[in-house]
Amino acid sequence: MANIPSWVYKLLIVLATIIWGFSFVVMKDVVAVLPPAWLLGMRFLFAGALLLVILRKRVMRFCSRKVVTYGFILGVLDFTAFWLQTVGLKHTTPGINAFLTATYCVLVPFAWWLIARKRPTAFNIVAAIVAVCGIWLVSVSSSGETLSIGFGEAMTLGCAVAFAAHIVAVSKFAQKCDALVLTVFQFIAEGALGIIFGAATETFPGIAAFTPEIIGQMLFLAVFASVVAFGIQNVSLAHVPPTQASLLLSLESVFAALSGWLLLGEPISVMSIIGAVLITAGVIVAYKEDKPKAE
Repeated sequence: MANIPSWVYKLLIVLATIIWGFSFVVMKDVVAVLPPAWLLGMRFLFAGALLLVILRKRVMRFCSRKVVTYGFILGVLDFTAFWLQTVGLKHTTPGINAFLTATYCVLVPFAWWLIARKRPTAFNIVAAIVAVCGIWLVSVSSSGETLSIGFGEAMTLGCAVAFAAHIVAVSKFAQKCDALVLTVFQFIAEGALGIIFGAATETFPGIAAFTPEIIGQMLFLAVFASVVAFGIQNVSLAHVPPTQASLLLSLESVFAALSGWLLLGEPISVMSIIGAVLITAGVIVAYKEDKPKAE
């Protein structure tokens, strides 16, 4: 993969955001049936088992105590982020939840500074601020919501911190280990945590809840939103700086709004369009950072 240019990995990250953006429509029905921890547990355990079968030879070749440990850390961070996001959503509006989650764009450059000792540049900061302003317009402004910090908002901010930590950790670990094997163990750890947490704190809905439609949606979440999208992200983060990757990942909010318009008939306001333009501008500013300088 050494000969693949970095722009290919950036395009792959955008592909992952398209999948995640459209998965919001799928999640609407599933979260109404399955409690959050059970949903995460079943989604990621199935994804981990599927990826393990597909990559069994690769896993046997590259498996080590370090890979398992790193995968467990990634699983804990990602499960924590998703769980806090879900708790926050119960106590605040979807728009505020989406906006505060996306503030990881601003957190990643500083988290990467702490871990890798690479000071964020002016491009990093400006790009992140521009993108977050765009996310505000896409997620919140057009609906007339107001932002105040309460329990739900605090939980969602915790989710943003966990997502930022996950992105930085993947970037760091994927440079030392095989990214796809890391993803296998991340899924298994995340799925196990979901099942354990769900069994301890939530009520299992029962077999009758798993209609053919719900099973199909769960398969989409496990195969496309997990195996494909996370596989793309984790491999790409070994080749794209996390400060730039976080900006590319912010496009998820644009594709979520687009999927709601295409599949659910939800309106797109002028503010949302302006927000999408700002997010794209932030991505372009981040891209400018690594353009080669003239000798």
